[in-house]
Amino acid sequence: MTFDEISTRDWQAIDSAHHMAPFTDYGAQRQHGARIITRADGHYIFDSDGNRILDGMAGLWCVNVGYGRPELVKAATDQMTKLPYYNNFFKTSNQPVAALSKKLAEITPEGLNNAFFANSGSEANDTIIRMVRHFWALEGKPEKRVIISRDYGYHGSTIMSASMGGMSGMHDQAANEPDFDHIRPPYGFLYQGNQDEAEFAANAASWLEDRIIEIGADRVAAFVAEPVQGAGGVIVPPQGYFAHIQDICRRQDILFVADEVITGFGRTGQWFASQTMDLQPDMMAMAKGLTSGYVPMSAVMVGDRVASRLVSDGGEFYHGFTYSGHPVAAAVALANLELIEREGLIERVREDTAPYLAEALAPLAAHRIVGEVRTFGMLAAIELVQGKDGPVMFEDIGATGVICRDHAISRGLMMRAVRDAMILSPALTYSRADIDETVRIAGQALDATADQLGL
Repeated sequence: MTFDEISTRDWQAIDSAHHMAPFTDYGAQRQHGARIITRADGHYIFDSDGNRILDGMAGLWCVNVGYGRPELVKAATDQMTKLPYYNNFFKTSNQPVAALSKKLAEITPEGLNNAFFANSGSEANDTIIRMVRHFWALEGKPEKRVIISRDYGYHGSTIMSASMGGMSGMHDQAANEPDFDHIRPPYGFLYQGNQDEAEFAANAASWLEDRIIEIGADRVAAFVAEPVQGAGGVIVPPQGYFAHIQDICRRQDILFVADEVITGFGRTGQWFASQTMDLQPDMMAMAKGLTSGYVPMSAVMVGDRVASRLVSDGGEFYHGFTYSGHPVAAAVALANLELIEREGLIERVREDTAPYLAEALAPLAAHRIVGEVRTFGMLAAIELVQGKDGPVMFEDIGATGVICRDHAISRGLMMRAVRDAMILSPALTYSRADIDETVRIAGQALDATADQLGL
């Protein structure tokens, strides 16, 4: 019997009986059953009931070149035939990973010339924690261990990366390790009030300096930030915020780390949001769009200041993974980056589809349950509110977002709900027609949600 000969109900039963999915309410899922995704093509996913759903999230922020790209399949197949696996321990390496390291050094901001490979954004950020603390120990300052990030920041789901992140629900589930601290994010919708953009940028950045002074600069190792906070709700900082942040980091002698797991590889109209925002990080985490999600891979780009210390004085770095620098993943990543360049996807985002996405979504801000629409490159959020004056937020945070998400999916659009914000992160290959379809269905989902709530 083939997979296609098994009914949806039977697949759901098998899945519920044996599969513990990530970020899932297991009781609810076992009661209602999971949606079984069977295939994907272009910008659409298909489930076992034959429903076609426009994927406005590009998987999980990652399928930058869309589904079904034969170039990536061929790269994996060719490499599996030649060298399906070998580790990078014992002073060995492989051709694809060496070539990929060179390519990443070329396309990342100046000074990031060294790559450490892992398999997920979580592992990349775990690696950063290790490297940052090891670096300061080598500098003769082992007391510099505290890493500061922001509320609603998402840096992974291992115990250490979740502790570094600012998701309180994750902290409540045994992910609240010591030597991590958090400040408020530059979330203008909640915190800007009557301040103009420049004033808010300076004030929001001052929250970092205030916390450094409170902790003591001699104990603070690094500040870690997503250029745009993705899983936190597509929180876009005010212009000038990161100029202040970087000045604070330099003056206080702490490392600045950019988490580009979501924003990297063309999503903001440059290879990286650091280039879009003129950031010069000491280290950078990346994953997702590195392979467009076709195979797992992540990387840490290590700046010259940190790398030179690790090279000259560090001895053996006791850290790594069985699949670090996997040759098949590296081959797919190289083919993916070549595809992005050959099809001019970064220029397309910067000059056409990102401005059009912002223009097309803007009218939804007038909807009766929308408090704000914000976009940055191919990232967008539609913030839902109970009342536009104030605004008045929903009391049961997150419930309305789930209602709206489900209305969107039932109409053929995959949107994500973060609290009560509806999130979009479409593929870089999205067309204007795809954007029009996305906005049309999103509008229908907003109407249905408002009607269901009696608003």
